[in-house]
Amino acid sequence: MKTTSTNTIGTLYVVATPIGNLGDITYRAIEILRMVDIILCEDTRTTKKLLDAYTITTKTTSYHAHSSSAKHDAIIEMLSLGKNIALVSDAGTPAISDPGAMIVRDVYDAFGNDAQVVSIPGPSAVTAALSISGLFGNEYTFVGFVPHKKGRETLFKEIAERDGISVAYESTHRMEKLLESLERFCGEKRTIVVAKELTKMYEQVVRGTAMEVRDYFAKNKDRIRGEFVVVIGPK
Repeated sequence: MKTTSTNTIGTLYVVATPIGNLGDITYRAIEILRMVDIILCEDTRTTKKLLDAYTITTKTTSYHAHSSSAKHDAIIEMLSLGKNIALVSDAGTPAISDPGAMIVRDVYDAFGNDAQVVSIPGPSAVTAALSISGLFGNEYTFVGFVPHKKGRETLFKEIAERDGISVAYESTHRMEKLLESLERFCGEKRTIVVAKELTKMYEQVVRGTAMEVRDYFAKNKDRIRGEFVVVIGPK
C-alpha cells in the first residue's frame, strides 16, 4: 500500500548499537538517537541501558518479530507526518538476521523511491568475528542461525562444498550439536573459528579443526556459555 502526504516524509534511521561493550558506539549514532522523535527497540529495557549510559532521553517503543500490523501502520503514519524514527536491535546492526528488516521493507512499500531510509553503520558480530578469524577469502556467506531440523542437513552439505567462508550464529545449548555436524560434514581439515561473547568481559576465540574445537569445549564445558559466532573456512 502506497501512502501519500503533503508533509515531508520523515527518515527511518537504521542505527547500529554495541554488541557488548557500550563504548563501541559512534558519535553519529549518539547524535541520531538524541535527535529523532522516537526509537524503535527490540527490547526497551535493553536499549535503556545504552541510552542511560549516554544521557539520551528520547522516547522509546518496542518493535520486534511479534509486533502487530497496527504497530507497523502507526510507524508508517508517523513517517508520513514527518516524524524521524531510529530503529535499533538489542545488539549490533538491525535488519541483519533480525525482524527490523520487515519495517524497512514496509517503509519502501509505503513510500517507494521517496522513502527516506538511512544507515548509521557500526558494530556487527559477523564482521567482528571475520576480522579476528585469521581466515582469508574474497567472499563469505552469512547463514544466520542454523536451522534446528528442516533444512539443517542440506545447509551443512552446502557449507561443506562452499569455496568461500561461511558464518553462522549459534546459541549456548546448541553449540555441541553444531560442532558435531561440522565434524561430520566438513571433515578433519577445515579450519573452524568460534568467537564467543565478542567485545564482552569473557570474549574468547577458539580456532582449529571441528574436532579440535569440539574437544576443547568438551574439556572446558564451563566455556560453552554466551553468544557464539562460528566462522567456517573455505573448502
